[in-house]
Amino acid sequence: MIKTVSLTLIFEVIVCILAMPGMIQVSDVAIPLALGAGGVAALLPLIAAATLRTPLGWVLAWVSQIACLALGLLTPWMYVVGGAFAALFVVEFVLGRRIESDTAAR
Repeated sequence: MIKTVSLTLIFEVIVCILAMPGMIQVSDVAIPLALGAGGVAALLPLIAAATLRTPLGWVLAWVSQIACLALGLLTPWMYVVGGAFAALFVVEFVLGRRIESDTAAR
C-alpha cells in the first residue's frame, strides 16, 4: 500500500507544480501568491511521500489532499484535479487497509 500511495503523492507534487503556471496565466493570480500556495501544496505531498512509514507521513498525506483541494480557491479547475487525487488517495487507503487486514487474518 505504501508504494502506491507514495506514487500518488509524487504525481500530486507534479500536478501542484504544474498548477502554478495555470494559476498565473489562466486565473490571473499574483505571481508571489501562486508560487507560495503552489509551493506549499507541492512540498506537503513530497515530504509525506518521504516519511510515509511514520505516523507523521500519514498526517501530512491527508493534509496534502486538503492543500491540493484548497488550490481550487485560487484556480477553480484545481477543485476537479484535487478532488480526483483525494478520491484516488481515499480508495487506495481503504483498499490497502482491507487487503492488509485480510492478509494478516490468513
